Amino acid sequence: MKSNMKESNEIANHINKFIRVYCPSSKTSSEHTIKSYQLALTLFMDFLEEKKKISINQLSYDCFKAETIDEWLIWLMNERNCKPQSANVRLSSIKAFLKYLSTQDITLSYLSIAAALVKKRRAPKIKVKGMSKEGVKALLGTIDQSTKTGRRDLAMFILLYDIAARIDEILSLKIKNVRLNVPKPNVTITGKGNKHRSLGLNSKTVQYLEKFVSEYHGMKPNEDDFLFYSKIKGKKKKLTQPAVTKQLKKWAAIANQVCPEVPVTLHPHQIRHAAATHWMENGMNVGEIQYLLGHENIQTTMVYLEITVTQEASAMKQLMTEEEANQPKLWKEDIRKLRDLCK
Repeated sequence: MKSNMKESNEIANHINKFIRVYCPSSKTSSEHTIKSYQLALTLFMDFLEEKKKISINQLSYDCFKAETIDEWLIWLMNERNCKPQSANVRLSSIKAFLKYLSTQDITLSYLSIAAALVKKRRAPKIKVKGMSKEGVKALLGTIDQSTKTGRRDLAMFILLYDIAARIDEILSLKIKNVRLNVPKPNVTITGKGNKHRSLGLNSKTVQYLEKFVSEYHGMKPNEDDFLFYSKIKGKKKKLTQPAVTKQLKKWAAIANQVCPEVPVTLHPHQIRHAAATHWMENGMNVGEIQYLLGHENIQTTMVYLEITVTQEASAMKQLMTEEEANQPKLWKEDIRKLRDLCK
C-alpha cells in the first residue's frame, strides 16, 4: 500500500490525544478502561501489519472500515485465541475511539456509524459459581495472619465480602474514602460512570481495617494514599487486580482442602456474588441489594442473582409494599382507586 504520511500522522495524533488527553479527562473512563482501549488499538495495529501488510506509516482512515473491523474480530478469536467476551470488549474499545474521532472531524462520522453496526460475537452465558457461607468462613479462616501480607489480604477480603464492591472499586479506595472513627463507619465507593455510593461497615470489618491502617499507614495516614497498595521503588502504588487474584487463589487452594465448597479457581468477583446472594438469603430486599451492588437498574440485579420469575414477583411486591407504606394516606387512597380501575 502506498504510504500516506500526512494521514497516518493525523491518525497517530488522534490516537495519542484519545488515550492521553480525552480519556483521562473523561469522568466515565477509569484507569482500567483506558488500558483496555490502549490494548485494543495495539491489537488492531498488529492485525493491520500482520494480515493486511499495512505498516504504521501506511495508516489511513479506510483501515477503520466496518468490514476490516469484522475481519479483525475473526483474527482475534481464531489466531489470538480471544474468547467472544474479550473480542466484544476490544470491539467496544474501537467503537469508542471512532466515536471520539467523529467529534474531532465530523467528516469521519461515517466510520463510527458503520462500526456501530458491527455485531458483537455471541458469547455463552457464564454462570458465576457462588460460594456458601461455610466456604467464605473457611477461606477467611485460612489466611495466615502471622505475615504482614496475610493480614493485608484478610482485611481486604473481609471488606470485599462485607460491602460486595467490585474489586477495582476496592483497589481504588483511598484513605480519605474510609471513615472508621464515626458513629456509623462507612466507605465511599466510586463505581461505574464515576457514580459514588456510601456503604456502611460492620464492626468486624472496622476492627480489621483499623489494625490494617495502623500497620500499613501509621498513626498519621496520607489521605491521598491508596488504602491497599504495593511499594514500587519506595512509592505506594495501587494494587493490581492480577496480584490480588493470585493471592486469593493461593488462599483458596489451601481452604479447599478443608472445605470443598471453596473453588480452587476463586476470583474476587465470586466473593462479591457470594455476599449479594447471602444478603438475599438473609431477607434483604432486592432494591437495597441493587444500591449496594451499584447496579443501574433492578433488572440487572435480578439477572445477577438469578432470581426466578416467582422470586421477582415477590421482590417487586415487597418493594411496592414498602413504597406504599412510606406514602401519605391520600396517595395510598389514589393507588387503591387506580387498582380498582385496573380490575
